[in-house]
Amino acid sequence: MRIALAQVNCRVGDVAGNADRLLAAAAEAQAAGADLLVTPELALSGYPPEDLLLRADFLQVCDAALQRLATEAPLPMLVGHPQREQERLYNSASLLRGGRVEAVYHKHCLPNYAVFDEARYFTPGAQSLVFAYAGLRYGVAICEDVWHGPGVAHAAQAQGADLLLVLNASPYHLNKQRAREDQVGALAAQCHLPIVYVNLVGGQDELVFDGQSFAVDQHGLLALRASQCEEMLVLLDIDKDHDDIRIQAAGPLRPLPDETAEVYEVLRLGVHDYVEKNGFPGVVLGLSGGVDSALTLAIAVDALGPERVHALIMPSRYTAEMSIVDALAEAQSMGVRTDIVSIEGPFNTYLETLAPLFAGRAADTTEENLQARTRAALLMAYSNKFGHLLLTTGNKSEIAVGYATLYGDMAGGFAVIKDCPKTLVYRLARYRNSLGPVIPERVLTRPPSAELAPDQRDQDSLPPYEVLDAIIAAYVEEDRSAAELVAAGFSVETVTRVLRLIDRAEYKRRQAAPGVRISARAFGKDRRYPITNGYHSWEALLSARGVLR
Repeated sequence: MRIALAQVNCRVGDVAGNADRLLAAAAEAQAAGADLLVTPELALSGYPPEDLLLRADFLQVCDAALQRLATEAPLPMLVGHPQREQERLYNSASLLRGGRVEAVYHKHCLPNYAVFDEARYFTPGAQSLVFAYAGLRYGVAICEDVWHGPGVAHAAQAQGADLLLVLNASPYHLNKQRAREDQVGALAAQCHLPIVYVNLVGGQDELVFDGQSFAVDQHGLLALRASQCEEMLVLLDIDKDHDDIRIQAAGPLRPLPDETAEVYEVLRLGVHDYVEKNGFPGVVLGLSGGVDSALTLAIAVDALGPERVHALIMPSRYTAEMSIVDALAEAQSMGVRTDIVSIEGPFNTYLETLAPLFAGRAADTTEENLQARTRAALLMAYSNKFGHLLLTTGNKSEIAVGYATLYGDMAGGFAVIKDCPKTLVYRLARYRNSLGPVIPERVLTRPPSAELAPDQRDQDSLPPYEVLDAIIAAYVEEDRSAAELVAAGFSVETVTRVLRLIDRAEYKRRQAAPGVRISARAFGKDRRYPITNGYHSWEALLSARGVLR
């Protein structure tokens, strides 16, 4: 028995296109001698379809496409799709065989945490599905079903399943693949049941599905791992000798990528698919000579090619000459068209226009923010004129504490590195240089600066990034309290200062562009805090110490 896994890149809402993609995979699988094709979770609709699932017309289109697949499929298929039965909607997998929908399985366990909100749409299923084919019996599960204990696997096994097929739309975050393989391997060993896990691939708004479909034997040992961030058809040969099920994959076991390389590839795919799936002809970004914009430029070029990337260098009176030199060197090394557009003229006009209103008041961050907003206006004008998507270049460290200008450097359509802390940005930049030097070494070693005031340095306003990023990770991603952070060795002053900044920047983040999620808790759908909020962990800490009454 040969099983083909369709690790496909689907587009949410493009039901006809997704059906075409699945039929093409089916034809390829048949040509490769496969007996059965297994697709990812909700492959027909794309994942996550969100409130499209509330539309009756959308569900009708999905139903029609499923019938088309059943009629046209050249071999049996197990397809993920939404299905309405009476007044209930299910996250389903249908077995298509003999020109019809032969059997349907409804997902039992509906995730409702982090980026998932399936309980908003779906009803949990309750029945198992086990089907026979070519001398073997196959159980079916969908994604979260294998993360909630052995119930679904045991039920399939009780009905005589020799193997469990799992359809997944599992989005990436750091170390996710290790967690998947550990979880599924432990389940397989516990149930003594081989498990085949097929995953979606591709970018969908803030999420990236990284593929890396895999299979484990009945002892939980890995038999297959597909490529990361690559659309592909994966073949598995299954043999049964009495009670022993053997899984043979074509080719050697692919190694897990290095963590930094893995993140870089996820960012590249996220940019590529956001631009392609939304129909942008290209992208534009402001190139400052700093590490953030340099890394964003490299990712964009690797995702789209240099001919679809345009960089604007926008110096002001505070821009160091070496910043311009380094920005030009970055653009030249990547073959990107670049224009230098000084902001001095419009910035001076702003200052002159506002002078009567600001009379008697000293210059402060207002004038700094005006520079950032002047640049944003120029970049958005270019975006409007040529239809290019404006990429923002802010990192997670800055976005967390509000070290960014609303309607300034935060303005744009897609924030490539918004979930990458500054320390990771430097690692990613060095990794990209290891593939071929494109970012000058000086950019990686000089102190970072927004260059909005004379001799300005990030560290004048923020703790060292090693400290800042550690606090952000603990507070934002792990929900650690201020007291726990102090107990971990951070000073009361630093903890209070950073947490105060994070809490007060919520209104900015709510207006930020979407961007690629690479952590287990990103700003956006992951972390939903109220803007108007009377509880602050740092206040509780100071109150407990008698500082705040």
